[in-house]
Amino acid sequence: MTPIIETQELTHIYSRGTPFEHTALADVDFHADEGEFVGLIGHTGSSKSTFIQHLNGLLKPTAGKVLFRGQDIWSDPKTTRATRFKVGMVFQYPEYQLFEETVYRDIAFGPKNMGLSDGEIDRRVRRAAEFVGLRKETLERSPFELSGGQKRRVAIAGVIAMEPDVLVLDEPTAGLDPAGRENILRNIQEFHDANNTTILLVSHSMEDVARIADRLIVMRESRVAMTGTPHEVFARAEELTAMGLTVPQVTLVFRRLYAAGVPIDPAVYTLEQAKAALLALKGGARRA
Repeated sequence: MTPIIETQELTHIYSRGTPFEHTALADVDFHADEGEFVGLIGHTGSSKSTFIQHLNGLLKPTAGKVLFRGQDIWSDPKTTRATRFKVGMVFQYPEYQLFEETVYRDIAFGPKNMGLSDGEIDRRVRRAAEFVGLRKETLERSPFELSGGQKRRVAIAGVIAMEPDVLVLDEPTAGLDPAGRENILRNIQEFHDANNTTILLVSHSMEDVARIADRLIVMRESRVAMTGTPHEVFARAEELTAMGLTVPQVTLVFRRLYAAGVPIDPAVYTLEQAKAALLALKGGARRA
């Protein structure tokens, strides 16, 4: 099966040919399948943001290719433009990009640029608002009157309204309180489940990506350092720590239990898995 989006030997060099030349990406091979939920993690400076800006043509590769449904997105200008609607991008602190007079108009901005009819724009705006938990009456308010969490929802709804096949989110919960973060993640998960949209989530929170991603990609110094299921990646906790990354707190606890001689999986990474593992251990002890 052809991946919905992939990169082949993607390389990006900033300020090429100057004393400030810097290789941000070097021969990065990546793919995501239809409907897959991928988590992208890496230390600050690992070029995660540079990488994702290539996926919808905001940055052009110095070398290598970006393919959407098997076609090079830079093959011609029309393909590049079409890709920017098919691969939606939500930047970190997207609420700073809000500018319209009402929430409705802000969410409608992308669909309007797609040349859609008023009726289709209205359908998309209301559907996107519902997905992110915005009330109907909120649509007529100024986005600048809203709380930080609500503004974040408006910004995400503006991208969702374009109904992209791939949704890329760069730290969508940054700066939010625990309740706001949980709500945004739940909205993203519900959107993914309802639409089978391919999602790439960039996050510093290991707990977040562990809970909702099917597969993780770890970047280090302009390259992909490892990839695999959350269980496979967090089983390599020592390597992650050496990269300056953390692992979920529950994984740390279970690794210490395992090191102390408790017969338990040291790569547990969610509270649900921890509960099941402890209950199984307790049941085994009773039978013994």
